[in-house]
Order: sequence, then C-alpha cells, then structure tokens
Amino acid sequence: MTATDPSPEQVAEASAHGHVTYRVAPAEASGILSGSMDLVTAAQALHWFDVAAFYEEATRTLVPGGVLAVWCYGLQRVGEDRMDRLLARFYHERVGPYWSPERRLVETGYRTLPFPFDELVVPEFVMVHEWTLGELLAYIRTWSATARFVLSEGYDPVEPLGAELAPLWGQAPDVRRRVRWPLTLRLGRSARPFGPAGEP
Repeated sequence: MTATDPSPEQVAEASAHGHVTYRVAPAEASGILSGSMDLVTAAQALHWFDVAAFYEEATRTLVPGGVLAVWCYGLQRVGEDRMDRLLARFYHERVGPYWSPERRLVETGYRTLPFPFDELVVPEFVMVHEWTLGELLAYIRTWSATARFVLSEGYDPVEPLGAELAPLWGQAPDVRRRVRWPLTLRLGRSARPFGPAGEP
C-alpha cells in the first residue's frame, strides 16, 4: 500500500507499518506508477481536491477495472434526543458560519459531485466509537470551524457546550456513550485504462 499526503507534518505523524509506504505528494499528482493500483481511496478529503484532476490521477494509477472509493462522514450522534439537539445546534448555529464552503459537499455525501466511474451499489456503513464526554469535546475542538470561531471570537465555544451536555451525559468522567457517524461511500470501477502498466 502507498499512502500520500501533501503535508510533511502529517506524513511524519503516520504510524510505521511494514506494508505501507508513505510519501509526501498531492492527491492530484501522486507520482505512483500508472496502472499499478487495484484500489484508490480518499477518506473525508475529496472536497479539498481539484476533483477533475484527482479523478484523472486515480484513473491513471488504477489497473483496468480497478476501484475508486471515496467516503465522508457528517455530524455525529449519541442517540439521545436532547444531546443530539445540542450538538446539532452547535454544529449549525454556533460554529456553522465558520465552516468553509466545501463543507457543504460533505453534508451532501459527495452526491452533488460528478463521478465518472461505473458506480457500484454499496451497503450502509456507520462509524462507531465508545467515548467519554471529554473525548467527544476534544474531537469537536479539532473541527476547522471551531478553530476559526476561536480565532475570530477569542474564546472556546466548546466549554459552554460541555457544560450543557454534562448533566445529560453522566457526571462521572469515565461514563462512555456510543457515538455514531453515518458514512457515505461512493464506489466506482475504472472503465478505461490510462496507459500501459508501469508507465509513470
């Protein structure tokens, strides 16, 4: 497997694995040999790419009949109405104005993007974590919209959210709840080879 990221800092953080080669490269110009990949994937990232250039690069690197898989996930839920309403209000209203325009592509599950591949039917998938409230709040602080809010407004909006959630979550710091994200997966088979296998 070959994993790429345009950020040297991100690649430096990657966990070493004997079957994975890491390289610093943009998704649209990976440097991977033509016709050498059975599967190309992009997780929660397609909305940042030059989509047409990425599709060309995916087609070039895939073997004939190889598969492109792109997926994303939106707002998490904890399965309790009052908490889910608080989380949705925070997402849409509190930090909502600070999401980049590309976020809309995630919210629509990439369905508004062109997909020039022979699309395959896929089952529903859900990502699940068992988290404490502190872990959930730490995750929300990683949102780009949260970071932009802090820079603009000068305070952490997650603190009052945590205060609202705490009595509903459970007072003990180690109480864990199931946090779920529905995954949207678009899966397509390359309909044409780009060039001879091994061609750069």
